Amino acid sequence: MALSDPQGILASPFTIIDRKDEKLDIEAITSIVSQKQVEQIIVGLPYSMDGSIGGQADKVRAFTRKLCEHTEVPVQFRDERLTTVSAKRLRQAVRHKKTRGKIRHDAIAAALILQGYLDEGCKE
Repeated sequence: MALSDPQGILASPFTIIDRKDEKLDIEAITSIVSQKQVEQIIVGLPYSMDGSIGGQADKVRAFTRKLCEHTEVPVQFRDERLTTVSAKRLRQAVRHKKTRGKIRHDAIAAALILQGYLDEGCKE
């Protein structure tokens, strides 16, 4: 999970929610949304490389539908193709002893997805 600064300019890794139980996962997300006064939820959708929607994207959509039942915050999907690859490369490029193991590539990928959204001026 990533969050932006209050001005909606810079996305930063925030936390990892390791999927365990759908109900608990939704509670964790909605708790953060409430605490951090999130105004928009951006969900990475794992399209196939050819642009089609695959099985994993269907699972993400199903989970997102359930999440939407528990929050009134608007949700928007973003193409997340190659963000994990980019995040792993970025993490390796900036790896220092101080940061080793503290930021997982999943959190960096979330920040990249959110940053792409912010950069495109999609913020309302």
